[in-house]
Amino acid sequence: MRIAFACDDQNETTRAVAGALIEDGHDVIRPDGSPAWPDLGRFVGDAVVDGRADYGVVMCWTGTGTAIAANKVPGVRAALAWDPWIARGARLWNDANVLAMSLKRLAPDVAVEVLRAFLDTAEPDPGEAAAIAAIEPPGDPSR
Repeated sequence: MRIAFACDDQNETTRAVAGALIEDGHDVIRPDGSPAWPDLGRFVGDAVVDGRADYGVVMCWTGTGTAIAANKVPGVRAALAWDPWIARGARLWNDANVLAMSLKRLAPDVAVEVLRAFLDTAEPDPGEAAAIAAIEPPGDPSR
C-alpha cells in the first residue's frame, strides 16, 4: 500500500512506526515542506483524498492536533488511536482512512501494534455502511 506519513517531531516511537511501514513493504510518502503539525495533517489528508496514498498516518505530541488538521480535508476520516482495538474499530466501524497517534505517550512497540491493527483491517464492517454514510458531508469527493 501507499501510506502518507508525517510527524512533527522525531523520536524512538516515530522511527519505529516509519521503520515498520518500510519493513511491511509499504510505499511511504513524506512531506517536503513545513514541519508544523497543521501543515502535516493537511498534507496527509490531501494525499489520501487525492489518491497519492491509500491511507495516512499522522503523529504529533498528543496526536490530537494532526487528527484535527487532517479532518479539515473533505473526505478524510482521521481517528486518534492508542491501542490496537481502537485502531481496528476505527477502520471497521468508522471507515477511518487516517490514523493519528501520540508520539509522546505511546511506546514504540505499542505504536507499531496500533499501526498494524489499523492497516491490517482492510474493509469496514458492511453492517456499518449506513452509519458511515451518515457522517459524510454532502458531495464528499471520496465517495
